[in-house]
Amino acid sequence: MEKKEGNSKLNIAIIHPDLGIGGAERLIVDAAVELASHGHNVHIFTAHHDRTRCFEETLAGTFLVTVYGGFLPRHIFYRFHAICAYLRCIFVALCVLFMWPTFDVVLADQVSVVIPLLKLKKSMKVVFYCHFPDLLLAQHTTLLRRIYRKPIDIIEEITTGMADMILVNSRFTASTFANTFKHLHARGIQPAVLHPAVNVNQFDEPHSNKLNFLSINRFERKKNIDLAISAFAMLHTLGGDVYQNDNLDGASLTIAGGYDKRLRENVEYLDELKSLAEREGVSHRVNFVTSCSTAERNALLSQCLCVIYTPKDEHFGIVPLEAMAAHKPVIACNSGGPVETIKDGQTGFLCDPTPRQFSLAMAKLTQDPQTAKRMGEEARRHVTESFSTKIFGQRLNQYLLDVVWPKRE
Repeated sequence: MEKKEGNSKLNIAIIHPDLGIGGAERLIVDAAVELASHGHNVHIFTAHHDRTRCFEETLAGTFLVTVYGGFLPRHIFYRFHAICAYLRCIFVALCVLFMWPTFDVVLADQVSVVIPLLKLKKSMKVVFYCHFPDLLLAQHTTLLRRIYRKPIDIIEEITTGMADMILVNSRFTASTFANTFKHLHARGIQPAVLHPAVNVNQFDEPHSNKLNFLSINRFERKKNIDLAISAFAMLHTLGGDVYQNDNLDGASLTIAGGYDKRLRENVEYLDELKSLAEREGVSHRVNFVTSCSTAERNALLSQCLCVIYTPKDEHFGIVPLEAMAAHKPVIACNSGGPVETIKDGQTGFLCDPTPRQFSLAMAKLTQDPQTAKRMGEEARRHVTESFSTKIFGQRLNQYLLDVVWPKRE
């Protein structure tokens, strides 16, 4: 397909399983906003969009959002989540194929099974954004589960390789992609890295540096939020014994994040975290905030001393970027995406995923809040220069233009 002189406007479809609140959804919304700002016509297709629990940009009219297949189940008696996700996304893809004119390019993520369907329209290019190989996220703990997952895992690799372009969210994920999809790697299929980003303009100067630690994550066990509570419980001991810091009586921990009462894990894990805070003797100083709005999240960021980010081997992690954009240092695990976004000792601390190591880093900042302020200022500069939505949009826009109008050798 040759580029028409003077015309670089694209008709872009984005297919995403569930347009709720989370890191993957944040990236999709940012992609839609930025692509629309470049003059493209952008349309998101999804199987679920709760207007009371979504990012505000999906309601602003900058791009269209259409829901297909909301009647299809997310699970069957809390099982078969993968099969249900496949069926919902296949239904969405079929609706896009038969109910809409051809798009120049489709950006899909999370569920690769839609790629061969979309490729039925020869003129339509497909770009797949791989947040992380799904087969590594799924449990393979029993023989029955391994039998159930085997065909799904094979389909994931085959269909992912059918995309015209593959993007991943970090160098960590790119390495994992190569080690996981060995057949694709042997064929020379290599994904390009496109880091997610954050809109730095939404964050104002911090209002205060109270001794309040903030954790932001979905209420899922893989987010390892237990670590934040256990580290906070150790803080008084370490703060007094190691750093001779007695000014910790007013310290508190706020745990905020995406919470969906439809998901049993969310409900169970919140109860588990509350029980842990009780056992650790800090329940009176730990506050839980479920599904806060963007404005509420920004207010929490403005009022905290730093952000505690607990997932281990996180594929990327948008929260550290949001925290640093809000002038706050981040304490995170020394693995996965945060290693690529946090400058250890400058914009935060990268620690072994143990309560003691996290607590020691927290104690450093409580001992000298001015250090937290200086690190927060450097964090803001770092994100603005390397991880702003403007830069993300420019890179994504170029990727899509290149796949639709390939450069001739």
